[in-house]
Amino acid sequence: MEEELLLVDRQSGEPRALSSAVLARAAKEAAEDVGAAPVAAPGSGSAPAPEDERFEKELHGQQIEFATQPHADMASLAADIVRWRTEAAQHAGDLGATVAALATSPLPASPSVNVGSRYQWMEEEFGLTTQEQLTCGCHVHVAVESDEEGVAVVDRIRPWLAVLVALSSNSPFWQGQDSQYSSYRSRVWGRWPMAGPTEIFGSAARYEEQVGAMVASGVLRDPGMVYFDARLSHRYPTVEIRVADVCLEATTTVLVAALARALVETAAREWRAGTPPLGHGVSLLRLAAWRAARSGLDDTLLDPLTMRPAASARVVDALLDHVTDALADAGDLALVREHMAGLLERGTGARVQRELLDRTGSLGAVVAECARRTLA
Repeated sequence: MEEELLLVDRQSGEPRALSSAVLARAAKEAAEDVGAAPVAAPGSGSAPAPEDERFEKELHGQQIEFATQPHADMASLAADIVRWRTEAAQHAGDLGATVAALATSPLPASPSVNVGSRYQWMEEEFGLTTQEQLTCGCHVHVAVESDEEGVAVVDRIRPWLAVLVALSSNSPFWQGQDSQYSSYRSRVWGRWPMAGPTEIFGSAARYEEQVGAMVASGVLRDPGMVYFDARLSHRYPTVEIRVADVCLEATTTVLVAALARALVETAAREWRAGTPPLGHGVSLLRLAAWRAARSGLDDTLLDPLTMRPAASARVVDALLDHVTDALADAGDLALVREHMAGLLERGTGARVQRELLDRTGSLGAVVAECARRTLA
């Protein structure tokens, strides 16, 4: 799992460009921990590796990203997420700030692009799109056995990804205003010309051919800038699912992770059984993604099987039916049912944020409460 967190002032809730300072503190503490650790005896393996690499700089100074270790068990993944959220808050706290799992800032922000040749190139090439792209997402990596299996998975999970957008929706506000969307982050993210749903590739060769052609166009600097909703990771032997908002509650992150893994496993089984992917075109997939971003779980969604409007509860049930066998085989079925029931009861992060604003009348208070819930 990779989560991007917003760095906010502890008093006002306004975003603060502190990522470099937070990363420096994390690196210093990790180095001290390694220095204090006992030296490994010869033949017993190496000493512990520094863990500052868990945190990474992102596009803007007002955000920070962490990555968990790979996990097979959802309970250990949950503990890892809470740990790194807590450590990020501790490092930010030394600077009068904290972290909030918010996919966009409720309060007005003036994002500052981080220093670095890659980020500077993006700012020069994409202009205002880069400057305004202060959004926080959640990425799920799921291991696959080969690129061929990975592309088969990417082809088959396409219609279901919009449901993950709805479940994770946590960005109703933009520059101090209600966007009227549940996941406005996904709409802002869609400004990138290389982002969004994909056609059916059919083979790893065709996938690589398409990526190569996109890079050769000159619009992308390298394959790492292929921002498909789901892609083969250029760093790990995984399918990377990139559609979710960063989730307010850690339990929702775990829910998204479990569902993503089950989607990958279900798709791999379909591929091995010779079941073809659903043939929905990119235009319909874009409509489904828009509908999910607009509605969250509070209105209709598009049924992934038919691409016709359906109640959100019915679409969620369809997703669970689709992946039940994979969830059961992984031992995740009871956990997913529990976390899903909790999410449906309290509402998505978007609904929580709007209810907080209705109750307090203050976007600053919304940020403060969401920062507290980030660490719960």
